[in-house]
Amino acid sequence: MTVWFTAVFLCGFVVFGVVMWADLAYSLSKGRDRTLTRRAARALEALSSTPPNDAARRATRYREFADATPEGNLIRVFGSSGRLLYPAASSAPAGFPWPQLDRARREHFSNVMFQGREYRVLQQPAELPLEDVVIVVGGQLEDNRQMLARFSMGLAGAIPILLAASALAGYFMSRRGLAPVGRLTAAVRSITIGNLSERLPIRRTGDELEQLAETCNDMLSRLETAVARIKRFTADASHELRSPLSYIRIVAEDALRHPDLPPEYCESFDGILAEAKEATALLEDMLLLARADAGHVDIPFERIDFVDLVAGAIARARVVAEAKGHHLSLQCPGGPCEIRGDRPGLQRLVWALLDNAIKYTPAGGHVDVSLDRNAAQARLEVRDDGIGIPAGLLPRVFDRFFRADPSRSQEGTGLGLAIAKWIADVHQADLSVESEVNVGSTFTVVFPIEPEDSLQS
Repeated sequence: MTVWFTAVFLCGFVVFGVVMWADLAYSLSKGRDRTLTRRAARALEALSSTPPNDAARRATRYREFADATPEGNLIRVFGSSGRLLYPAASSAPAGFPWPQLDRARREHFSNVMFQGREYRVLQQPAELPLEDVVIVVGGQLEDNRQMLARFSMGLAGAIPILLAASALAGYFMSRRGLAPVGRLTAAVRSITIGNLSERLPIRRTGDELEQLAETCNDMLSRLETAVARIKRFTADASHELRSPLSYIRIVAEDALRHPDLPPEYCESFDGILAEAKEATALLEDMLLLARADAGHVDIPFERIDFVDLVAGAIARARVVAEAKGHHLSLQCPGGPCEIRGDRPGLQRLVWALLDNAIKYTPAGGHVDVSLDRNAAQARLEVRDDGIGIPAGLLPRVFDRFFRADPSRSQEGTGLGLAIAKWIADVHQADLSVESEVNVGSTFTVVFPIEPEDSLQS
């Protein structure tokens, strides 16, 4: 906006300068013509004020007039035949190019060049008693040229100053004019699916910005209603499906305890029971996320030794890792690390990262866990040398039901990392991932440590 304002102002100033220059040139030209016309009129008056039959007195009167007139040496009086009648008292510069007389006997202006300077010459026909004359008056245009040059230099010198002034004015005007837009933009960016109940501030200015804010608030109201319905449906559906799935599991488990059940039936009921367990886990995860979205999860925090919690998760995951031929290691320099948080939630977060690493690491791979801390934060890293994640898919890793390897969709529910991200957000932690295909992935969780949470030495 500043650039456009400056460009428009500059174009306007250039157009204004050209018009003013043209007007000044025209005015100076017309002013010079009027001056020559007045001189010719005074010359005629001087000639007319003497008796027509007293040539000597008329010549004397004419010389007095010429000597008292600026540029009087450029005034000549010719007869109708073209003969010079009354030259100036001081002769004109030698070689001055007097124009040929206009035979049409009318007022005529022309320009001539003499010694590198331009002159304006007027031929004015007049009638004197006993004879007709042509008064020729000349005047230099150097003053006009110098004035136009000074005006042009003034315009050229004013352009940088006015350009800088217009740029500054445009900048401050645009900042002032766009400040409400910036505030609206910041307010819109701060609204997420977790705080759709917030509304944009409305300033009663009666302009388009007020209408824009009101329109955005109406849109947010509709979005809040739609999202609330989706969350309520997800929570209700998850809750209602728990009962039939629990019934299926109970029936399948009861059938498997029957001693006379044929082997093919046992295999079928085993499959039903496994699928029921997977569906139950999926519903539990969906119900947890639905409650979290609805803001119905109240998590009490406590002081937790994070090193002990991670070690417990490693011990639990070691059985699964060894079954798949993985090497699982833990590096924890620096001793204990206390943070404030929810123990079950943190256990689930660490387990989700370990389970993901083990799941997508081929047999014989390595899963390395490191935990360190300083006065401000605790940092947990889970590294593996598995299949990795393509760069284009990294932004979607924490989306719900996302799997980097669709061919392994039978493993897990696709909600583990989404739940881990939610748990990290609840603890005001930063969960991120770096990955390279066929090299491995590194998930990092950084927990803030408040000064009062630090261990006392």
